[in-house]
Amino acid sequence: MHVSEITMAAEIYKVLIFLKRRPGMSQDAFREYYENSHSKLAMKYMVGARRYLRRYVKPVPANDEMSFDVITELWYDDRAMAERVAAFASRGELPAEIIADEERVFDRSKTRYATLVECETQLALK
Repeated sequence: MHVSEITMAAEIYKVLIFLKRRPGMSQDAFREYYENSHSKLAMKYMVGARRYLRRYVKPVPANDEMSFDVITELWYDDRAMAERVAAFASRGELPAEIIADEERVFDRSKTRYATLVECETQLALK
């Protein structure tokens, strides 16, 4: 495949949030709470976001403990918006009700934020 054959998709700007469940909480209880409570509360604050995904990780081997249990993705079409969201969230500048709810489900001391630009190459399958 030549470089001229590669079709690039539009750039997507993402905020990644690496989250660890609070001590003593099972992975099943964590996922249940995040999906049925916290994510619904967070939706009130998704200004400008294109997508809101949670990617739950399972360590391999299964008995390994990772420093996070879920990677939350916030997708934006606008790079500046993604960077603003990541900056204020990483400084803890979140609504009080979000912080209170996070304390019910997350070990907030382990929360980490990152931004990324995703560029996807469309593969020509033959």
